[in-house]
Amino acid sequence: MAEPTRTAKLTIDDKSFDLPIYSGTLGPDVLDIRKLYAQTDMFTYDPGFTSTAACDSAITYIDGDKGELLHRGYPIDQLAEKSHYLEVCYLLLHGELPNAAQMKDFEQRVTRHTMVHEQMHNFFRGFRRDSHPMATMVGVVGAMSAFYHDSTDINDPWQREVAAMRLIAKLPTIAAMAYKYSIGQPFVYPKNNLDYAANFLHMCFAVPCEDYVVNPVLAKAMDRIMMLHADHEQNASTSTVRLAGSSGANPFACIAAGIACLWGPAHGGANQACLEMLREIGTVDRIPEYIAKAKDKNSGFRLMGFGHRVYKNFDPRAKVMKESADEVLSLLGIENNPTLQVAKELERIALSDDYFISKKLYPNVDFYSGIILDAMGFPTAMFTPIFALSRTVGWISQWKEMIGDPTQKIGRPRQLYLGEKARDYVDVRHR
Repeated sequence: MAEPTRTAKLTIDDKSFDLPIYSGTLGPDVLDIRKLYAQTDMFTYDPGFTSTAACDSAITYIDGDKGELLHRGYPIDQLAEKSHYLEVCYLLLHGELPNAAQMKDFEQRVTRHTMVHEQMHNFFRGFRRDSHPMATMVGVVGAMSAFYHDSTDINDPWQREVAAMRLIAKLPTIAAMAYKYSIGQPFVYPKNNLDYAANFLHMCFAVPCEDYVVNPVLAKAMDRIMMLHADHEQNASTSTVRLAGSSGANPFACIAAGIACLWGPAHGGANQACLEMLREIGTVDRIPEYIAKAKDKNSGFRLMGFGHRVYKNFDPRAKVMKESADEVLSLLGIENNPTLQVAKELERIALSDDYFISKKLYPNVDFYSGIILDAMGFPTAMFTPIFALSRTVGWISQWKEMIGDPTQKIGRPRQLYLGEKARDYVDVRHR
């Protein structure tokens, strides 16, 4: 960390304390409160960590007011237009875009790591067939440390690199296996002649009895979905990965922890919740009823897929995802699907209704990604696993950065205790 740019003065009762202020490349300055407890015998109180920087990072930057998302300084819309998922993976991991030789080597290494240990097939069969694919993924990814002992030493830079490659390469295979297992179909092995996104679609939708040809438009849309979910700064699941990693846990356990956190409907499960909401509405004529509920604070109803915790402007990923949605729906010829018609009308209202505009409730990336995945034929239970495999590169990049940070300590949030004061034990069992 650089030297402080200035100091702030904190006065408590009749004592004053100087707090160093640091400035980042972009974004708000930060107050350094690491010595606050030692100096003042006080903690800060920040539920949800809405005003707390828990680390410094050079990977991803978000400006929610401007609707800006940068990966290593590159705007997401430029990456979506000119790049592809594995190139963004390399960028996140290594800090710079690869040259042709580096990209070729990276793609080859990922491709040759896509198979999983054959004994892991038996691990899947320990789950019930009706298990949610995310439950299966949490267990299987956590179990990777039992199969790949040679990449669990977090103090060895080479083992960290091998673990990163294995996780990026094998998560699509594991997610596809979870899907196949849930629908009672045989596992489909990866094919080295397919690119990353096409290979995932092949493993999900191919069957042994006939050839399956991946449509390039669908493969491009899947690649974009992966790219737009690759990393998103210090969100709940990324913070979970960093917190787990701060204890020295192996990378497979840390990523499993991230997957578990991502499962929540307020996080990775948002696109599933959005599509379920669209299906609940059912038809366009019922939209006014639900719009009225959304505007009524006492209704308890919330429109899923609109607005964002961070973005107070249009989600920059949503613009790109909308383009993909239009391409996929046009290709598949299902624009007249009732659920999609509801989605389009909701989108139109959100972009023109004064209530939504004033509250900045624009359609976000989850709104469009759920529509695309549904059109491709994925059940809603697979939406979050696809998010998880896409986000793995972000998690592992953040984990590697944390491991290399000499100032990082084991995470230990404090609390405002509101329970009972110390009291004497009274045996009430014999009263």
